Amino acid sequence: MSQIGNAIATRDNGPEAIVRQHKDDLTLVLPSHVKGETWMRLAYGALRSNQQLMQAATRNPGSLMNALQECARLGHEPGTEAFYLVPFGNEVQGIEGYRGVVERIYRAGAVKAVKAEVVHEGDHFEYSPDMDRPVHKPDYFGDRGPIIGAYAYGVFQDGSTSKVVVISRTYIDKVRKESKGSDKPSSPWVKWEEAMVLKTVAKRLEPWVPSSTEWRKEQLRAAAEVAAEQAGPAAINAAPAPQPAPDDYDEGPVEGELVD
Repeated sequence: MSQIGNAIATRDNGPEAIVRQHKDDLTLVLPSHVKGETWMRLAYGALRSNQQLMQAATRNPGSLMNALQECARLGHEPGTEAFYLVPFGNEVQGIEGYRGVVERIYRAGAVKAVKAEVVHEGDHFEYSPDMDRPVHKPDYFGDRGPIIGAYAYGVFQDGSTSKVVVISRTYIDKVRKESKGSDKPSSPWVKWEEAMVLKTVAKRLEPWVPSSTEWRKEQLRAAAEVAAEQAGPAAINAAPAPQPAPDDYDEGPVEGELVD
């Protein structure tokens, strides 16, 4: 078979074809803010641009599908800083990045800013439970030394501060040790340690701030019920049925600070 014939056979029977065959299953779980066609193009592009990823997906297409399903469930775009597709030996692992965690927190709509920072040995850092927020003064132009910890908090829409989460180097090392293949050169812990530390502390923040669109829907539903009760039965019967949002509905820009 010619090289062109081999390429066509690979295209028609390889991982990209499998993803295409399961397009409906993948896009069905996508939240409304993600466009299905765009999401699928990004999935194809991630495979085509990374030969190692393509090889791992060819050897183990099931692992690729599991990673893409998790990506779709979380509402992220595959092969981006929100959700990495990483080849590990004979399988593909889907890894939610720091930006992905923060994006989910913003999507819920309860916070207007997320602050997350890595603390180095040479930084000035001060925090105690009676403080509203930490005092952190890094020397960006000096030798900051190794990473010794990290912290994160959210700022709610009314300006109040969520619980401040602080993690130590010991905790970071524990999380890294539990991560599969964290000592391999291809591991995000080796290639992007600071980003993985930020993700770790952002995940610790999640229980203290809403981090899903379902939270926002529940808030709107509860508000509508309260308004209906206050208006009385007549207003409920006279009110028009709620209409679904159009496919191109845009909630507008998200206000806040994303610390990278």
